Amino acid sequence: MKKTIAILVLTVGVVFSTSAQDKMMKEAPVRTLALEQTSGEFTQKQITVSEGTYVFDITNNGVGHDVGFVLVKKGHDVSKPENHIKTAYVIKPVKTGASQTSKPTKLVKGEYVYFCPLNPTSTDNTLVVK
Repeated sequence: MKKTIAILVLTVGVVFSTSAQDKMMKEAPVRTLALEQTSGEFTQKQITVSEGTYVFDITNNGVGHDVGFVLVKKGHDVSKPENHIKTAYVIKPVKTGASQTSKPTKLVKGEYVYFCPLNPTSTDNTLVVK
């Protein structure tokens, strides 16, 4: 009987703990980082933000062809897709004069680089998370 009660108490504790964590996760604000691409560059070269969850909103301002967005932790090889933070990819290529967003992306402290794989932008663009 004691064993059954202990299992029941443990199960209830896990359910409440998971429920509290889910609630905290849902309450965390998702912020938007708006970035603009022009022909050959991002207009924002360095951005500093705090830790949190972000959606990247990428605008194609007159590039003349589709653009995209890639985010990589600084120090990793940007040419290798396995190093890309996939949730930061825009949902679909961004046409000239349009904007597209990424999925929510959790950013932790550190430095990241961002670039466009379709518009020859520099990989020197820096995102600093404090």
